[in-house]
Amino acid sequence: KKDIPAVNFIIHEIHCRRNIEICPYCSDSIPKSEMKNHIESEHVQVTCKCRMKMESSLLKDHEESSCPLRPVLCQFCDIQLAFSKLQEHELYCGARTEPCGRCGRNVLLRELPEHPRRCG
Repeated sequence: KKDIPAVNFIIHEIHCRRNIEICPYCSDSIPKSEMKNHIESEHVQVTCKCRMKMESSLLKDHEESSCPLRPVLCQFCDIQLAFSKLQEHELYCGARTEPCGRCGRNVLLRELPEHPRRCG
């Protein structure tokens, strides 16, 4: 799958047929001696803590960006919780109040960033 000078092509082709295999899962060119390790490390099925099954090579990206159980921080209280619980928590948490330092009124946490513009 690479450009080879025409003068070297026959020798290269013989070498490849002896030593290289195409992975049946990802179509990468893999040395025959490393194929078993490649399949076991990249293509074996694993189960995430959210019970979703995927190839092991995809697990890290899933855990960081799309797993519903990945840890995230609440924007109001900085507590760490699962992404799937964030919206429910922030509805409750953002409804809490804190006194405004300028006017002394109790202001909803979710309205606190905008409050200084309306604060008398």
